[in-house]
Formats: sequence, structure tokens, C-alpha cells
Amino acid sequence: YKEFQQLYRKKSNNQMKKWAKDNGVTHYTHWFQPLTEGTAEKHDSFIEPDGKGGMIEEFSGKLLVQQEPDASSFPSGGIRNTFEARGYSAWDPTSPVFIIDDTLCIPTIFISYTGESLDYKAPLLRSLRAVDNAAKEVCQYFYSDVKKVHTNLGWEQEYFLVDKKFFYKRQDLVLSGKTVFGCLPPKGQEMNDHYYGTIKERIESFMAELDNELWKVGVMSKTKHNEVAPNQFEIALMFNTANVSVDQNQITMDMIKKVANRHNMVALLHEKPFKNVNGSGKHCNWSLSTDKGINLYDPETLSENNLSFLVYLLAMIEAVDRYAPALRATTATSGNDYRLGGHEAPPAIISIFLGEQLEDILENIENTNFNNNSSSHLDEITIDKNISRIPKDISDRNRTSPMAFTGNKFEFRMPGSSSTPASSAAAINAMVGKVLSEYADKLENSTNIDETVQEIITNAYKNHSRIIFNGNGYSEEWIEEAKRRGLSNDTSSNIALRKMLDPEVLGLAEEIGMYSKIELAARYNAYAERYITQLSIEAKTLIDMVNKLILPAGIKYADLLATHIEKNAKYGEEFVKEQEELLKDVL
Repeated sequence: YKEFQQLYRKKSNNQMKKWAKDNGVTHYTHWFQPLTEGTAEKHDSFIEPDGKGGMIEEFSGKLLVQQEPDASSFPSGGIRNTFEARGYSAWDPTSPVFIIDDTLCIPTIFISYTGESLDYKAPLLRSLRAVDNAAKEVCQYFYSDVKKVHTNLGWEQEYFLVDKKFFYKRQDLVLSGKTVFGCLPPKGQEMNDHYYGTIKERIESFMAELDNELWKVGVMSKTKHNEVAPNQFEIALMFNTANVSVDQNQITMDMIKKVANRHNMVALLHEKPFKNVNGSGKHCNWSLSTDKGINLYDPETLSENNLSFLVYLLAMIEAVDRYAPALRATTATSGNDYRLGGHEAPPAIISIFLGEQLEDILENIENTNFNNNSSSHLDEITIDKNISRIPKDISDRNRTSPMAFTGNKFEFRMPGSSSTPASSAAAINAMVGKVLSEYADKLENSTNIDETVQEIITNAYKNHSRIIFNGNGYSEEWIEEAKRRGLSNDTSSNIALRKMLDPEVLGLAEEIGMYSKIELAARYNAYAERYITQLSIEAKTLIDMVNKLILPAGIKYADLLATHIEKNAKYGEEFVKEQEELLKDVL
């Protein structure tokens, strides 16, 4: 991987081909992310006719940069007719190529013949450009030498593992990825003994191979552990730029399934495959940093002479308050409808957790001495004289908060495990970029920068503090309080998806160049169709299981009970009374 990175910087197609061949590559593919939440690829060999009846190995720059995959069967939301098949994939040079087995995989965007985006990568790249430009403009007033602002993303991927022999006995798991019938076992997650517990040998073997396969393709797997529910696990990667991080998440989801299969297991990425235990999410940790290595969301930078942290903090608060429907829509899937609102998944009400210390700073912005209240002066926890003192973070964690500030970044906990993080990351980029561009305009027209910064922070907090909530997101009191604050509680994806067509969301997407109105309307159509189709599959699976499995089993059991009653009634009614009641229930 390091060897390739050096060649990659030289932008040499011949060297790329040589590097690929030296690593046993025989095929290449444009690897893209259509509106299916998964990935797509068509493998072509390096072999080309030489015009003389023979073959030569060929890999031209044109093949690297652009190809023409058939676009007719991918979701388009109505942009294309089925008979209009032409689409284009184009190389994304900001994300490294990688090798899986014998194939060189080239990350690409995917667009229609008429230029509309048909994937998740193109809108993400557009949003990255928007937030970079806006954040960079604001940065000039605090760090004048900044030339670029990076969007950083780190995600935590949860998943279940099921033994193959059990998986294929369940028609609902096979067809819909979740159980539509079932009951709780005598022991579930009540004892809390699975979370962070000792990893069993079979699972450790799977995880070791998964790490190894990911490292081979430059995906830096960092953390692995048991999750809360039985047979639920988590993997987390090292932080990276948002575009690369999204690609690596897609690689990881594919690799989890592939490696699980080798170990005679099936990986379930559904958000709620089993009722009444924790579901699986994808926690997206988002922040901004400069090309000088400064994390713009690090409270350590906060001082009387540098309020940039608060400016960027308030940009997120204002952005989430103004564009919460856009953020909720990125997490609207049928699987997430089962997950949100319990078992450590946040509720459908969008809010931000800051913690008491940050909220206190914002409440007293005009009287706060930042040099005495930065995170470097936080209290410490003393446990025992023989144990080192533990420094406290600037805030606690709140597992019921959809968007929580966690020390030097924001953790968005709403996305489901099966979804791509590209949608949520792009929405956050767009929202924050829009607000920062407005801040930049105010600073540019200012005659007193210090006063304008103070005004931006004060007004943003005053007008948008309703989105801040540090309490229990599961409580009935919060539902009522959120309603009084005017915050939406869209528990159904059917409702949440419709917010994509709100004028504010359409205006935001179009203004920053992330989507045209046509593209965004098409995405609503594609997502709504997927939502309906997934629920239809579950309903049809349920009906099929009832007719073919449950009713026949019930009839067989009823016959068994009837036979037992008939044979034993002669000994007295008291000997068959319970069986008669049971037979009534069965019938």
C-alpha cells in the first residue's frame, strides 16, 4: 500500500499498471456506489485484441479515467427511462485505488448520460468543496496561513454474526435480513455480560482475518469488540478524510460479509435483525481540521484571543437547527424505523448534546474568561491514592443524543448500520458550509472583527439554542418539551423522506451545488421506492412463512392435541382440561 501511494502521487498510468501486475492483478474495475447503499463493479481483463489475431495486455489512461457502465438497472428515481442505458463512471483521484484478489479497483463517481449524479460519491465531493471554501474563509480571521480545511470522518460499524446452519433455516433472515417472527430466548442481553466481554475463539479468528484483509487494501482497522446484544460486534477504523473514510466503510462492509462466509457465518448489517435487543448503527464522528494540523473543534484552542472554536461550534448548532429535516432524511430507512428510539439508539427527534460546561460558557458568553475555562483546566477524578488521577473530558457522553459533542468532534449516532455514511456526511458538510459562508460574509463586511465574532456567537446561540438538549432522549418529558420547542419527531421514514423536498432543503442543496432540484427529487423517489420495496419484501415473507410454515405446524400440533384429548378423555375431564384450553388457543 505504501509502495502504491508513492506511485499514485506521480499520476503515472504505466506505473500503476506495473504495480498492479506485480501484485498479481489480471483485471480492473471502476468501483462505484449507486443508490443501493452498496457498491457496484464490472471486471475487465487487461487483455485486448492486437488486430493480428493475437492478444496484448492493455491498460490505457482513458480506461482509468472514464468508462461506460450500463445505467439502466440502477436506481435513478426517474431521471432515466429503463431503455436509456448509457451512464458514465469517472475516476476519483482523491481516493486511492486498491487491489482485492486479482482485481484493481478504481474508485469512481457514477453519472447519467445527461450529467446527473446517480451515486453517493459525487454529491459528497461537491459538499466537501463547499465546506472547505466556507470554513477556509472563516479561518482567515483566526489562522491567516490556512490554505485548506479538511473534513475528517471516523465511523463505528456494528453488525451481527449468525452461524450459517441457523441462518439458512430462517426464511425471513435470508430474504429480508431480519426476523419477522420469533420470541426472546431465556437469556438475551439482560446480564450485560457480552458488551466488551472476552472475544470467543471463533469470533477472534474471524476478526483477525478481517483485520488482515482490510490492512492489505490500506484500510486501517483500529478497534474491535463485542457489542451489547449477543452475537453483535463492532469495528472502527482510524480517522481519515471524509471521502476516503466513506470508501473504506463500503470496503469494510463488503469484507465483513466475505470473511464471515469463510468462517461459516453470515454477517447481518440490518439495523434491527432481532427484536428487543440492541440494533446496529453506524456512528459517524465528524470534525474539521486545517492543513496546519489544527482541529477546529478542539476546545483546547479556546482563549480570549481566539474564539474560533466557538464560531465553528455555533455553526454546527445553527446548521442542525435550521436543516434538521435534511439530516433526518439521510437516516430514513425501513431498518432504522425499527431501531431508533430505544436500546441505546437515539430517538427520531434531532437535538445536540453539548454538556453542561460548554452550555454554561455559551450562556455566559459576555462574562466568561476563556483563559480560565478551557478544557485544559478541567477537574480531575481521584479514585485512590495509588491510582493516577484521571482528567475529565469537557463533557460526558449521552447515548440517547442523535448529535453529541464528544470532546473534539461531533458524533452523529442516527445512521443505520446498512447505510452508507456518505449521505449523512454530505448533509453535515452542506449545512455547516452554508452557515459558515454566512459567517464569512459578516466577517468580511465587519469594521470590528472582535465585536462581529462576539455577535455571531451570541446571536447564533440565542436563536438556535432550542436544538441543545443534554437530558434523557427516551423520556416522555422530552417528547413534550421538543414539541413545545418546535422540533420535529418524524418516527416514520415515510414522513422523514418527504422533508427532502422541503423548500429549505432544496434551496440548500442547490445553493452549495450538492444537488440540482432534479437530482434531489430523483433521490427522494429512489429512497421512497426502496423503503416501500423493503417493507413489501418483509410483508410477503411474513405471509409466506405463515402459509407454508406456521399454519401447517399449528395444524399438526392441533391434531396432536386432539388425538391426545381423544385418547385420554376416558380417564376423566380433569386429565385433558388443560389440553382442551390449549387446543382452543391453537385453533
